[in-house]
Amino acid sequence: MNSPEINSRLQFFQSMIGQDMRQSISPLGRWLNGVLRVAEQGSLTADYVVREEMCNPMQVLHGGTVSAMLDDLIGATVYSLGREYAYTSINLSVDFLHAARLGETVTATARIVRAGKNVIHAEGVLVAEDGKLVAKASSNLVQTSLKLPF
Repeated sequence: MNSPEINSRLQFFQSMIGQDMRQSISPLGRWLNGVLRVAEQGSLTADYVVREEMCNPMQVLHGGTVSAMLDDLIGATVYSLGREYAYTSINLSVDFLHAARLGETVTATARIVRAGKNVIHAEGVLVAEDGKLVAKASSNLVQTSLKLPF
């Protein structure tokens, strides 16, 4: 890990606090369009408004969208570590614990638990406006041979 690169990427995320993610390098992240709230070493937090296209027929946040929010934020958190190579998910395990409804704002937090040389273990949580835990996730990501161009 190269310290100037870590600082540069962390500073990038810190400069994005309070802004929506329409400029994300992730097309999925742009669609989710969260608002970054906290950027710390090894952890990011973002708010997402539950839109109709994110819901199931019961107007409840769809489990696939919950998984996408957590997976995308975990990926951004890994990127913030300043690694030279891209990482990809080996697995993503999500426990769905409570409903979030259309129009609500949910808050996702991702954190790096262990950053090994080749494998990174991360966790994420999604919390509803009322403070209830909507979902929790864990993921392992492995280094690829793809050098990051940015």
